[in-house]
Amino acid sequence: MGVASFGRLPDGTEISAFTLSGRGGLAIKVMTYGAALMEVHAPDRRGQVADVTLGFSGLESYVRDGAFIGMTVGRVANRIANAQFELDGVTYRLPANDWPHHLHGGPRAFHRAVWDAEASADGAGVIFRHSSPAGEQGYPGRVDAEVQYVVTPANEIRIDYRARADRRTPINLTNHAYWNLAGGGDILGHEARIYAGKFLPTDAMGIPSGRIDPVAGGPMDFRAAKPIGRDMARLGNRPLGYDHTFVVDGEGLRPAAEVRDPTSGRTLEVLTTEPGVQFYVGSFLDGSAVGKTGANYRQYGGFCLETQHFPDSVHQPAFPSIIVEPGVERRSTTIYRLSAR
Repeated sequence: MGVASFGRLPDGTEISAFTLSGRGGLAIKVMTYGAALMEVHAPDRRGQVADVTLGFSGLESYVRDGAFIGMTVGRVANRIANAQFELDGVTYRLPANDWPHHLHGGPRAFHRAVWDAEASADGAGVIFRHSSPAGEQGYPGRVDAEVQYVVTPANEIRIDYRARADRRTPINLTNHAYWNLAGGGDILGHEARIYAGKFLPTDAMGIPSGRIDPVAGGPMDFRAAKPIGRDMARLGNRPLGYDHTFVVDGEGLRPAAEVRDPTSGRTLEVLTTEPGVQFYVGSFLDGSAVGKTGANYRQYGGFCLETQHFPDSVHQPAFPSIIVEPGVERRSTTIYRLSAR
């Protein structure tokens, strides 16, 4: 494991970056700002290594970024309608940072926090910890969160999430890495398979209707692998592209998705204990952000597979609950497995 400074915030706080490597050739970099996944270096079928995640070469770019690139997001990932919810008879009002709605915990949430960090006991991973005080971004209760990254001998990035609160409050954590298995260009030719027979239909602003619909026969059907861009025109949304929650088949730690770049052979498998995965194809990337290679991050420059509970669950009693009881630890695991074939 390597540790280095990644710069200082305007208030003087130093940000540390950690490099983790596995025996299979996989290497990643993570940092204390936002508990972010900054780099993932993986070989293709010919052994050529490329960085397959979006990110920035300097801290200032992460601070300016509005696309949550690589960040741990919370307290509540995804959207909460109308930026408010009621819990135990009290209405909690949150910052509206996605039109009238609340997105990814708010503008000053976990992705803007400086997390404490330490090496795991076996030296194979890094554990990040953050305490969110009661009232932060409008949420009730204090939350103590922990995110651990480990690179396994099987060329996997294992992310374990833990969170505990001192009163009833919603919690839904995820990682917002953008993947590009070719190392550049767009991802529309990547072939995706999602292990989900159902998805959540939404309105034009991404708020679920409350229905859980079958994917069969429609553009949401990724049960057999297909190019990401093949059926996008059938969606009819603007900007065009996927930004939808899929209901992962099965329970426990199981496959959620698999994406392959046919040119390089690089393949990303995603396993999770979460009930859903948000598939997003970077439709809102507008080219204004300059990435670590000097290239502008344009529309469809990366895809996200955000493992999580369902969006707007606080307003949908039929969805799995994201309310955590006092003193009860919420745990989840997501594995990103990289290979080439």
